[in-house]
Amino acid sequence: MYPGLYRWRALVISVGVIVPFGLITKFYRGWGQSWLNDSFGGIPYEIFWMLVVAMVWRRGRPEAIALGVFLGTCALEFLQLWQPLWLQAIRATLPGRLVLGNTFSWGDFPYYALGCTLGWLWLRALPRQLKAG
Repeated sequence: MYPGLYRWRALVISVGVIVPFGLITKFYRGWGQSWLNDSFGGIPYEIFWMLVVAMVWRRGRPEAIALGVFLGTCALEFLQLWQPLWLQAIRATLPGRLVLGNTFSWGDFPYYALGCTLGWLWLRALPRQLKAG
């Protein structure tokens, strides 16, 4: 079987694991709810985006993917400071809130860094893609 297929399957399975975990952290109700929903949820969010990027950019190095996702999600965090009506309308939807967020917080950045570090380790643990030629 083609080695790239092993990696693809591993990425799909990884997304299938991280999405439910991330949704649980986002919608958990109980002790520590605020921290789990608002701060810790940044960790699976970062890992999810790293897995998606790895699926699209098949030859991307884990460190390049981690840096790109970290910078991109930091930019999205700063975008939360900009609140035009059309963007607020998108953020009012569940997909908009999950992807774009709705409240800027400096405290999210350490969780993004931790999520990208764990995502980097996760991608390194997946089967390697063989180079063509």
